[in-house]
Amino acid sequence: MVVELQRRQFTVKEYHQMAKVGILKEDDRVELIAGEIVKMAPIGIPHAGFVRRLNGIFNQLLSGKAIVDIQNPIDLNDESEPQPDLTLLRWRDDYYAGKHPQPEDIFLLVEVADSTIKYDRGVKIPLYAENGISEVWLIDINQELVEVYWEIVGNNYQQQQQFFRGGRLIIQTFDDVSLTVDQILGLGN
Repeated sequence: MVVELQRRQFTVKEYHQMAKVGILKEDDRVELIAGEIVKMAPIGIPHAGFVRRLNGIFNQLLSGKAIVDIQNPIDLNDESEPQPDLTLLRWRDDYYAGKHPQPEDIFLLVEVADSTIKYDRGVKIPLYAENGISEVWLIDINQELVEVYWEIVGNNYQQQQQFFRGGRLIIQTFDDVSLTVDQILGLGN
């Protein structure tokens, strides 16, 4: 006899309440994905270096045009509050002090992956499409490539393209801003 176990789904409100009462600690590396509390992979040295490099590049290219946000929560819906590696946000003078950014605030979302590539492709990218994130970049450290997802039709990205060393990417919202895969990956990675 096969017994299917029921899972308890949480809302963002319940997730925040768990943190407020101490069930979840401030330094717990977790995020809420589709109602489930998911433990995040530790941030390794190469991963951290990529995120720092992207932070520097985007701050230089988009100074005054967008807020570059690093590894902070975004509110997608009542059941999901992921913490992407980097987001380019619509400029606000309060820097989103009153609430986390919503999908309409996000110009570009970037995930950097080495050990989590299957999870990011299979779970997070579809979640971002379902919630209207217009453009997502997935940087695959191991394969040295950048996958770009855009043009949502229904709940899926209609367009996907892979960029390798020597390639040049353009941010859809800022079509006058481009950068190369080599800039993203750096030298000797």
